[in-house]
Amino acid sequence: MERLISLLRWVWRFTALASICFTASVLFVVAAVIFGAASLHRQTKPAAVPDGAALVLAPRGSILEKKLPVNPAEELSGLFSKAPQRKELFLQDIISGLRAAAKDSRIKLLVILPDQLEQAGLDQLRDIGQAIAEFRAAGKRVIAAADNYSQGQYYLAAWSDEIYLHPMGEVGLTGFGLFSFYLRELLDKLEVTFHVFRVGEFKSAVEPFLRTDMSPEAKTNSSRWLGRLWDSFSSDIAKQRRMTPQEFQNVVNRLAERLEAAGGDAALMAQQSGLIDGLKSDEELRGHLRGLVGGGTDEDSDFKQIDFSAYLNAVSSSPPSDKDRVAILTAQGDIVYGEGGENQIGSGVLVRQLRKLRQDSQVKAVVLRIDSGGGSAFASELIRQELLLLRKAGKPVVVSMGSAAASGGYWIAAAADRIVASPYTITGSIGIFGLLPTFEKTLAKAGIYSDGIGTTELAGAGNIARPLPENFRRAIQTQVEQGYRRFLDIVAEGRKMNREDVEKIAGGQVWDGATAFELGLADQLGGLNDAVAAAAKLAGLPADQAAPVEEDFSPAEMFLRSLRMTNLALSSSSNPQLLNRVEQLLSRFVPQQNFLLQNDPQHLYSHSLLPPAPLSY
Repeated sequence: MERLISLLRWVWRFTALASICFTASVLFVVAAVIFGAASLHRQTKPAAVPDGAALVLAPRGSILEKKLPVNPAEELSGLFSKAPQRKELFLQDIISGLRAAAKDSRIKLLVILPDQLEQAGLDQLRDIGQAIAEFRAAGKRVIAAADNYSQGQYYLAAWSDEIYLHPMGEVGLTGFGLFSFYLRELLDKLEVTFHVFRVGEFKSAVEPFLRTDMSPEAKTNSSRWLGRLWDSFSSDIAKQRRMTPQEFQNVVNRLAERLEAAGGDAALMAQQSGLIDGLKSDEELRGHLRGLVGGGTDEDSDFKQIDFSAYLNAVSSSPPSDKDRVAILTAQGDIVYGEGGENQIGSGVLVRQLRKLRQDSQVKAVVLRIDSGGGSAFASELIRQELLLLRKAGKPVVVSMGSAAASGGYWIAAAADRIVASPYTITGSIGIFGLLPTFEKTLAKAGIYSDGIGTTELAGAGNIARPLPENFRRAIQTQVEQGYRRFLDIVAEGRKMNREDVEKIAGGQVWDGATAFELGLADQLGGLNDAVAAAAKLAGLPADQAAPVEEDFSPAEMFLRSLRMTNLALSSSSNPQLLNRVEQLLSRFVPQQNFLLQNDPQHLYSHSLLPPAPLSY
């Protein structure tokens, strides 16, 4: 019997060792192939730009703010698949490419195909739109076409000379809204006790835990900034389409009436309303473009063209790393203490990046691009302190506000030499709150109780299975009030305002970028390029001497990221439309409740109940 057991043990050990060796071998081979694909990507020669060609901008996916390293998994899949690859583009690359094309005699016109664009902030689309306007000002033509237009896709197309729609398509204009999930009744049923501490009647981020609907105060504040954003959106489109803002808004407000007049034909209604210039099928569009630039030179193209990514590869050039420059650093997501994760601003990561820029003698100024609704107050302060050290080192700091720079995002921004906000930025929300759930009643329903003894009344205060002691509640409320006063002082000092004036526009009130500029919370209205120009001027450098700070992944981290991305791609390939709908739903619910999982050491947060960008989708 002992010999049999010994034999089984030997077989088990051999099998385990063989399994480990096999797995390691497979991983090594996969890693070699993936990194080989990435190396092949780097060695690819730039495509030739045809003379008199159309530049085709057809983003698939999102407009990105952060430039990540090459994803080897995607490069590998592209080698063995003819399926359309995601063409997510970096915002600054799009703007730079359009400006280069405006001066490039080889590029005759720009073709925008936006119907695969998924996520983009209106501030991003406005920046791109202004670059398109510069392209048109150079005497070049811009044509947009799609099977269907979402609200944001149509905003991008509106900057074109001509807009075409498929005869069975539609333009989906609905206006802006802010709708959130309210959990009070669910929490009551589960008997979860949420202990909420806040200052300011407009600090609505905690309302989902306290109410079943939006408070009148939150509705008043949200209605104000939503209305301003809609007015800006309407004015931008109306100007491009040569109509008044009211005429454009009437198209949306009188949808049923106009659709009835068009016999229920949504595409015809869009044409009759002046939203588009004509109806064209895919073949008709290709024929139209062939008439403008001639036929393509390969079997896959119907007209002479070059893809935007290929054009960028052909003309892009970065300033040398040993040359004085403006560094562009992006901070996007919820602000969390520590390292953070994907779509989060980890204080540890951002502080290290800022410190590295402070110590780099070639970096003369920094543009911090903020796209955040806030998060941990402690993490926000750590980042703000590092920005102050940058300024103390003689390096100007300019904040470029993206879709949102509110609450903790504004806490950070207040430390800048200059703040540039887009009219579509959501900012302000100067306030702070504490949030601590306990589950003693929930556990009691299941027959689970917590009991014990401590040396003080506070000994069990951090135990979520026990009620919150009253003196601990008072201590947190006192901290919240002190944190709010500190926030007011930070804004007053950073913006050179009286504390009383800051208090009038604080209390958690949210503002659109244009109103924030009027109130003194921003120094100018503009986009990322305006912020870069401002930073370059402060540093005494040309505006073109600017470069983004890229994520710095080790080979091991890049390999693991590639495996994760490959797994996600495989799991989503079965029904991308359904998964996209689910993702959109989750994107509205999960970020709203994200701060439940955040890790502020004192449970204090400066966060806004803001929708994920953009409002237009």
